[in-house]
Amino acid sequence: MNANLSFSALALALFVGACAPVTTYTSAEAPKHLRLDTATSQLDLRFARGSAYLPSTDAAVLRQLAASGRVSAGDRVTVAAAGPPYLAEQRVAAVSSVLLHYGIVVAAEPLGDTPPDRAIVVIHRTLVTLPPCPNWSKPSASDFANQPSSNFGCATQTNLGMMVANPSDLASGLPAGTAAGQPAAAAVNRYLNDKVRLPTSNTALPVATATSANPDTPSTAPGSQ
Repeated sequence: MNANLSFSALALALFVGACAPVTTYTSAEAPKHLRLDTATSQLDLRFARGSAYLPSTDAAVLRQLAASGRVSAGDRVTVAAAGPPYLAEQRVAAVSSVLLHYGIVVAAEPLGDTPPDRAIVVIHRTLVTLPPCPNWSKPSASDFANQPSSNFGCATQTNLGMMVANPSDLASGLPAGTAAGQPAAAAVNRYLNDKVRLPTSNTALPVATATSANPDTPSTAPGSQ
């Protein structure tokens, strides 16, 4: 009789336990991801008819954009120039020579609808928003599902967002090709001569802070170092 009662009690306990809700914590309740926001702007440049000569007024506009920080070394800059292949290449080089003084590297991008004797400069800027960390939202009581802490991974994501030199690199990889010699050599020289300078200020968004620059002085914003 006692054996039957014990067996019945055990069966009842197992049944109740199986019906009891089991609450488990998942990482979906505390996502830890870097948020990327991209803004795109465009500039239309004029060239002398049938030549790669960039008028001084348009060159001055490029310098002003770079000096004011509206275009920086951390941006992705592409140039689509009109004309036959060789002429278009020379026009892209003319734009590149102006922006290289600020450590800004441009890439050629062919576009079929570029107006004659024009070049279209497209600037892609990416902002990084860090995850809400630290995150201790998961209860600290016993965890029978053996799930990681809600703060697990916070340091990795936050550090990545704050240390990346060019936020655009988190959105997509760089185009394949050789490195631009002038900003690369300038960065090595600054490092060897202990002249690397950090931005004067920053915010929670790890985006380079633009400062005024002399057209003949390479930029020292993150991404050109």
